Amino acid sequence: MTASAPDFDTAYFRSALGRFATGVTLVTSTGQDGRPIGLTVSSFNSVSLDPPLVLWSLSTKASTLSQFEKAERYVIHVLGAQQLKLASRFASGPQAERFRDIPLGRAPNGTLMLDDPETSAWFECYNWARHAAGDHIIFIGQVERCHRSFTQPLVYHAGDFELTPSQEPLSNK
Repeated sequence: MTASAPDFDTAYFRSALGRFATGVTLVTSTGQDGRPIGLTVSSFNSVSLDPPLVLWSLSTKASTLSQFEKAERYVIHVLGAQQLKLASRFASGPQAERFRDIPLGRAPNGTLMLDDPETSAWFECYNWARHAAGDHIIFIGQVERCHRSFTQPLVYHAGDFELTPSQEPLSNK
């Protein structure tokens, strides 16, 4: 059973959703073949503080879906305002090209991650649960480690990136 009317306007719905500004994240892991996998994601949210859980979603049509479903861990990077080119690069194109000349490192539990000081925050997550929801799979990650900086985040709004000037934090409290 569905709650939407038969004449539901999907394009208008998508436009209405675009009125909600979100941060931009990049999710990385290692595929079953040992190669890096990663993509740009704007569907990221906190779920719980105890245990520490976050979520993100991935289209059922994504070429990396089965690899992320099988990954034990992944790292979610909250991109900084200066990382627009990186967000665009990881939004499309072949996986091998996405990682070309990108400095990589390892999170404390060994998960592949970006080695980029412009990242606003990162979360190393255990792949805790997955749930089918319409044309996406919702990934729930249990956060094992995280880091944050005072870098201004990159924002996605109304179908495009919103750029704001970098600002120093008012305080480091």
